[in-house]
Amino acid sequence: MPVFVAAVLVSGLVRRVPVFDEFTAGAADGLRACVKVLPSLVALLTAVSMLRASGAMELLTAAVTPLAEKLGFPPEAVPLALLRPVSGSGSLAMLENVYAHYGADSLVGRVASVLQSSTETTFYTIAVYYGAVGVKRTRHTLAAAAGGDLCGIVLSSLAVRLLMG
Repeated sequence: MPVFVAAVLVSGLVRRVPVFDEFTAGAADGLRACVKVLPSLVALLTAVSMLRASGAMELLTAAVTPLAEKLGFPPEAVPLALLRPVSGSGSLAMLENVYAHYGADSLVGRVASVLQSSTETTFYTIAVYYGAVGVKRTRHTLAAAAGGDLCGIVLSSLAVRLLMG
């Protein structure tokens, strides 16, 4: 890393670029992007907190569990599957809870690991990146991303069962 930083500095000096001025301009642009994104993040974090505090997550988990069992998906991993598209930190905490209760090498632990790595925090990503550039209509992004998450969720259980017995 120090070699890379030194190479950037030397390259800037050789080309007679005002390196510090460009650095501060980039930092200012980064702060402006943070300010643009902040309202979307606050709204998303508020919604996640309300979902958890209201008990809606437990109701949704109870409603989805029978379908998950029919698909061969471990019911213990359903809360993680529901939270992963919304909150990365919440899903990591839930994954840690799965490891603590069932172990990382259990079927539930393995499915949860594959699910965590093969899905995205869709709503967070859309809020941050589209909010940063001012996109108001997400068009087909949400449907495509949610479809990808659903495939990752369903196939995580199948992959673990096929590859790890």
